[in-house]
Amino acid sequence: MSEGLRERKKRETRERISDIATGLFLMRGFDNVTVAEVARAADVSVNTVFNYFPTKEDLLFDRQEEVESLPGKVVRERKPGESALEALRRDFLDALDTRHHRYGFHEGSDTFHRMLSASPSLNARLREMDEAREQSLAGTLADEIDADPDDLAPAFVAAQICAVLRRLTSYAVQRMLAGEAVDAIAPDLRHRAHQAFDLLESGIGDYGVRRESASQVTGSGN
Repeated sequence: MSEGLRERKKRETRERISDIATGLFLMRGFDNVTVAEVARAADVSVNTVFNYFPTKEDLLFDRQEEVESLPGKVVRERKPGESALEALRRDFLDALDTRHHRYGFHEGSDTFHRMLSASPSLNARLREMDEAREQSLAGTLADEIDADPDDLAPAFVAAQICAVLRRLTSYAVQRMLAGEAVDAIAPDLRHRAHQAFDLLESGIGDYGVRRESASQVTGSGN
């Protein structure tokens, strides 16, 4: 169903407020900007800001749900014959090669990470998001293999993969905060990513392999 005019205006207002808030946070630091200042800059009331964003942190993490659901989405969309681990390895390396923002590898991300590291409340939110991301991936894995409710394997696999993703991004952020550009970090990070995923390969490399459907098998034989 197409987006109506009312829904489009609400979405545009939400995006505009978030973009203005993010710009102020990057310029002055998250803890040095008030919601009232964001409202004035966006030419809306404080109540309007809170109608769209229940907390100040939500102004910055306006795509929180997208971030938390990313690993699960990658697994659901994996190719036939591809395991969950292979799909997430491929996605991480693609984000690194294309300097995509989904893992924080975009140009100027060092400024964003520096702002995050300076705010205790943002760091707390990041930890919550990381936990939610792991739980989301575990749920997706359980659905994909039709696991029994008491099967802990999906949670074990999700914990291992998310630990690797978390450590790789943390390593990259540490180097960016030390002044290194993403282009300078990328070759070493790619090597370390392969090293990390290779370590998991022997244990969970064949977990959640997507089987070809009957129609795909039939079609390939024509």
